[in-house]
Amino acid sequence: MTVIKINAITVQADSGDELAQRFAARAGAVDGQAGFEGFELLKPVDDRHTWLVVTRWSDEESFQAWVSSPAFGHGHRSEAERSGQPAPAHVGVSSELWSYVVAGGSGAN
Repeated sequence: MTVIKINAITVQADSGDELAQRFAARAGAVDGQAGFEGFELLKPVDDRHTWLVVTRWSDEESFQAWVSSPAFGHGHRSEAERSGQPAPAHVGVSSELWSYVVAGGSGAN
């Protein structure tokens, strides 16, 4: 059963574009992980400042294996950190991890 993990990241009003750039810089980093099914970064289009990082996994064990892997830590370091420079300031003000499974819906696109 597919497991959906949503990281709800709240940013300051002027930091959303920086968050998107940081995700773009590491695009594809999780693609090869066992059980990984997909990723989306959702930008708010109203007055909210919470972006959603939605990932889909074949099961909870696959997600936990990724979180425990060296690839997770590497993928969450900035480009500057990977080249030996200091980490940039955090963009997120807060974040929450939400977990879901599909309970219904439609297959229509």
